[in-house]
Amino acid sequence: MPLAPILWATWSVLVAITAALYVYRSNLTKDEEDQLFLDESFDHVKNAQAAIVAKVNKIQPYLRLALVLAGVATLSVIAYYVVDFMNQFK
Repeated sequence: MPLAPILWATWSVLVAITAALYVYRSNLTKDEEDQLFLDESFDHVKNAQAAIVAKVNKIQPYLRLALVLAGVATLSVIAYYVVDFMNQFK
């Protein structure tokens, strides 16, 4: 079986996972406020914002890992085609 379809399938899965993580993080942060009220009567708002930040911080390492893996897969696909191009001239 040729290597190119496997590389492209792996790349597309990793890019889809990365996109899904970005969409999830975007959905989490859409309710985030730019301004916090530090008065005691707004403790519920402060707690809600802290929960959002905690969720975003929890997803961040997975997003970084997905970005690195998608980058490695991209470089692998490019390297495959460069090597294939060079082998055509031998």
